[in-house]
Amino acid sequence: MHTNPFLSSVTLPPVATCENAKPIRNFQYSISFAYVEVKGLKLHVVEIGSGQKALVFLHGFPEIWYTWRHKMIVAANAGYRTIAFDFRGYGLSQHHAKPQKANLLDLVDDVVGLLDSLGITKVCNNMLCLFVIKDFGAFPAYIVVALHLEKVDSVIMLGFPFMLPGPSVIQNLPKGSYVIKWQEAGRVEADFVCFDVKSVIRNIYTLFSGSEIPIAGDNQEIMDLYDPTTPLPPWFSEEDLATYESLYKKSGFRFALQVLYRTLGVDSGIAGISS
Repeated sequence: MHTNPFLSSVTLPPVATCENAKPIRNFQYSISFAYVEVKGLKLHVVEIGSGQKALVFLHGFPEIWYTWRHKMIVAANAGYRTIAFDFRGYGLSQHHAKPQKANLLDLVDDVVGLLDSLGITKVCNNMLCLFVIKDFGAFPAYIVVALHLEKVDSVIMLGFPFMLPGPSVIQNLPKGSYVIKWQEAGRVEADFVCFDVKSVIRNIYTLFSGSEIPIAGDNQEIMDLYDPTTPLPPWFSEEDLATYESLYKKSGFRFALQVLYRTLGVDSGIAGISS
């Protein structure tokens, strides 16, 4: 591990539990920021808590490790070693050398390499390891669980059914959906460039926090659907927005658009895996 010189000391505020909505006042924890090298790339890793029960949190887009901070604190208070990291090309993690050739299997390498570097394996160390995943974090998680049973006990999934990347994932999506629109190289870049990073993050979280998935018309882009009078969702503060902005200013959106969106419909080459 390599200490992160930019985030050597961070104080997290007390957060509410799901049960009683009262702040955790008596929880003494430390938060560790570090870099772990996986296949020549340094991944930015955050840990809270310790012990033989590990929860590994995998983010989606437009997210980073920070997405999981409240859940990490609550789980650490319950006795878990909680770990979240920025996938390659996200946040403070390094980029793939050739992002245009990257795919979801590179994220599988990230997860497996991270578990190995941190000594997390249920076979050798008698550890309990669970994945907590959402959005595209589901794809590498499902593949890791299927191919590396010795490493993971189970998966806690938020809002995403089991599936493997491939043509069947996108074949029935409306042509105006963001998944389809963002597959075309250069199209979403031309859309995003009209906004600063903060506005891109704000627009996405506002658009995708409603009850319906936004669908653009033939001559529209997803950002055209944003209504500037719509406030941020109540669970996403201006402080949160500033944090996401600072980290996406560093990483940009290039890798995020390549992996997931432009490789989602590509056959992974993995067969014989089902739920």
